[in-house]
Amino acid sequence: MIPHYFILSLFAIAGIISLLAALLNWGWFFTAHNAQTVVRRIGRSRARILYGIVGLLLIGMAVFFFHSIKNG
Repeated sequence: MIPHYFILSLFAIAGIISLLAALLNWGWFFTAHNAQTVVRRIGRSRARILYGIVGLLLIGMAVFFFHSIKNG
């Protein structure tokens, strides 16, 4: 069970970082090489929206699977 919780925590942490980066407009996040590809294609404001949605999805997945493991 411990590996499951470890993976779930990674999903949650990645989601929280992505969501906070989108909300707080973190420069270091959006100037990173991988994020720059997205920023160049769709612009920074749309990239913030995209990363916010991705963050919410990751957090939602972590919560959903946590409850699935706990109740299953």
